[in-house]
Amino acid sequence: MNSEASGPLHGVRVVDLTQFVLGPYATQTLGDLGADVIKVEEPTGDRQRTSGKAPASKTMGPLFVALNRNKRSVALDLKTEPGRRALRRLIKSADIFIHNMRPEAVARLGFSYEAVAALKPDIVYVEAMGYAPEGPYAGRQAFDDLIQSASGAAGLAQMVDPDEPLKFVPSIIADKTCGLFAAIACLAALRHKEKTGEGQYVAVPMLETFTGFIMAEHLYGETYIPPTGKFGHTTTLTPYRKPLRTRDGWIMVMPANQAQAAKFLELGGIPDAYGSERFLSAQGAQMRVAVYNEMLAEATITRTTAEWLELCAANSVPAMIANAARDVLDDPQLKVTLFEEREHETQGRYRAMKPGLRFARTPASIRREPPDVGRDTLEILEELGEDGREAAEAHGAAR
Repeated sequence: MNSEASGPLHGVRVVDLTQFVLGPYATQTLGDLGADVIKVEEPTGDRQRTSGKAPASKTMGPLFVALNRNKRSVALDLKTEPGRRALRRLIKSADIFIHNMRPEAVARLGFSYEAVAALKPDIVYVEAMGYAPEGPYAGRQAFDDLIQSASGAAGLAQMVDPDEPLKFVPSIIADKTCGLFAAIACLAALRHKEKTGEGQYVAVPMLETFTGFIMAEHLYGETYIPPTGKFGHTTTLTPYRKPLRTRDGWIMVMPANQAQAAKFLELGGIPDAYGSERFLSAQGAQMRVAVYNEMLAEATITRTTAEWLELCAANSVPAMIANAARDVLDDPQLKVTLFEEREHETQGRYRAMKPGLRFARTPASIRREPPDVGRDTLEILEELGEDGREAAEAHGAAR
């Protein structure tokens, strides 16, 4: 643990009653920025802990590790009064309380917004939910696949190729996107609190948040009423938007203008491409676009990826290596800037991904390794004035 590093949220305390992906991703982001994130777990731990294998336990799976650094773990049995009492004391010390439980479940435990605000009137209370409460889907369960389905994300591939079935983006992208919006919401509400002294209730509905994210470009021709064009962003949906094969791999090349495109083609052995008979004889704009993309593919295959990256950089043609997903671990940029080997106190060596944001004066950093279940229970409850027996009761050990 690097206790000297402090990010821009140093001094902000977050009580985190979230599980799975959305909430932990949001609170890890706040932790990376310097917040003191206290992860409140059942004594058996966040259910995501068992996703994948860990070297030394069944409760430190790789997905949990990827989503829960920079947090302290407190294991509380909220089905008992000692556990609830400990959480109430934690809330009184907090700036933000965030959960992704169903509203009726959190209310049964005694931690609805009204109950929490009675304990800490200036609390920023953030509730992640599936669907906005004023709509007909309100109260239904939500998971990433359900939100990708309803948001239209599963239909994006079909917009490129109508013969494609509906299929998901192969990422937990709805959860992670909404997690970032939850972090943004926390920051905005903290700013309001700083200016006015007021806390507030904040809802982060997944479907509405993620659909707005996905459809920002695809509303397109349907933006105006009546429509001025087709639904779907034409540049994004072209079938030619794809990496190109080099002699030994793949690159993505994106000339910003005709001069850059002509230079790339020339470097690939096709001089004066736009003045060639092949291009000029193509009938109509669509055929010329097809011919241009054929020439791009033919030019790209003539050199290695490394040769193209060097030549494109020297000639100001925007291009980048196209990595297979596993290859990012060996990418020369990411090996320096993102991936880092660290030592976990119980699991041994592991690979972490450093925060991407860069702050000149208040750097984001990894200060704490992902916690084992309840690692910090005694420490935190003692900070709140609880004695050892009270801590044990709150954990459920004295039941």
